[in-house]
Amino acid sequence: MRIILTNFALRRLFPREQRRNTIQDITATEFERHLNQQAPLQELPGYAPFCRLHVHRNWTSTRCLTVPVTDCNRHLLRSGYESRNHRELPVLVRWFEGLQAPIANYLIVILYSAEQLRQEGTVIDADWGVVGCLYTEEPTETPMTPITMMRNALGIAEGGSGVPLEALAYKRSVEFWDANANWR
Repeated sequence: MRIILTNFALRRLFPREQRRNTIQDITATEFERHLNQQAPLQELPGYAPFCRLHVHRNWTSTRCLTVPVTDCNRHLLRSGYESRNHRELPVLVRWFEGLQAPIANYLIVILYSAEQLRQEGTVIDADWGVVGCLYTEEPTETPMTPITMMRNALGIAEGGSGVPLEALAYKRSVEFWDANANWR
């Protein structure tokens, strides 16, 4: 099985201007090489048949993506409208400013099949393409954000995958993201 980074993931995980909340200490090429040479600790099913999650021990100094919201840090929450790229509509997001998450124990790589990527307009020369990565304390998936679930349900034309919204999964997502936030 051959895995490559998609351009979408490349821009988000390895931006030109390094950020504290992206993958640290390695290049995109080194990351891709590691995924192809090191078997994951485990493989989790994704939210659809075309999606897989590969759990790897964190071999970098990359920090967790999320931080629990507490009474002590709630004042550091910020929000604004942003889009992931120029083709997508901006959506409301929130994040912490002024704090730093602990170093992640796991990197959970989100993979889409070559066929799904082709349907979404991305042709790859591999079996699977990286579309994202979760940086976590536990080897479990962080729930997809509610807005990502909605975008997926809107379909490929709106930057999603075309997977319908599942009410129970959406409620679990809201519960998690009400109590946690990303940081910058």
